[in-house]
Amino acid sequence: MSINDPVADMLTRIRNATRNRSKSVVVLNNKVCRGVAKTLQDEGYINGFEVVEDNKQGTIHVDLKYGPRGEVLIHEIKRMSKPGCRVYKKVDEIPAPMQGLGISVVSTSKGVLSGRQCRDEGVGGELLCTVL
Repeated sequence: MSINDPVADMLTRIRNATRNRSKSVVVLNNKVCRGVAKTLQDEGYINGFEVVEDNKQGTIHVDLKYGPRGEVLIHEIKRMSKPGCRVYKKVDEIPAPMQGLGISVVSTSKGVLSGRQCRDEGVGGELLCTVL
């Protein structure tokens, strides 16, 4: 099966796993997906991730995080830039979802960063997704 948009596939797998209250999820390995997973870990939405290499592309095992009483931390994860319609934002145009309670994930020349890190470093880029 050919996947045209691996980032959208990763976000969909995470969305479905949180709805099922799964402890972990397996996604395909590539540089952008590793960056998205690292950003989610840095912002506290997932416990961690592990890259598992095989003879092919490899996989990323993402450990999902829930609240102390089992409540879901990722309520909504939405793909913004798509292969058919790319969305680029300048540093002052990067959204802060829910007035800063959510995060924006941006692919920049310095790697995949959160919206907060982009504002600190003064870089813009392709708006990959928003997480609430």
